[in-house]
Amino acid sequence: MPLRIGDILVELGVLTEHMREEILDEQRIVGKPFGELAERMFSVDPTVIEDAWARQYEQIAGVFEFAGQRIDPAATSCVTPRQAWQFKLLPVRFEHGELMIATTRENLPRALRFAATQLGEVCFFVTTPAEQLAEHLQRIFPMPGFGLDTIEAPAPRFPRRAA
Repeated sequence: MPLRIGDILVELGVLTEHMREEILDEQRIVGKPFGELAERMFSVDPTVIEDAWARQYEQIAGVFEFAGQRIDPAATSCVTPRQAWQFKLLPVRFEHGELMIATTRENLPRALRFAATQLGEVCFFVTTPAEQLAEHLQRIFPMPGFGLDTIEAPAPRFPRRAA
């Protein structure tokens, strides 16, 4: 059974068990998402919440291995080489009318935001090791100077806009 976000945050040392229970108590009253309450009640950085969510997602979905998988040119044509490298993602194929996109766990939140705002396809994500993503991006979208270091580099952080 996958860990809940609060359990992951305790495991990471971001929250204590007591803090997690306080958030759960508040969540029962107000019905807000756990991460939102953790940010408000204990000033947990939103990027830490995103990382916990990505860890949870990976536990549920598993890790995608490229070995023996076909990569469909119709899928890869949904993004430009620059977008693939910038957002650290690779469209793999269409399954049941939905676009499968591979990215790393660390880049999942950013890749998801890109797909939700820029792609006109219904998408689902799989996570894969950085080495595999870099290898396949180099093969499909070769760009000089881009490689594993590009995939592993932290994405630039911009302040969030107030809701």
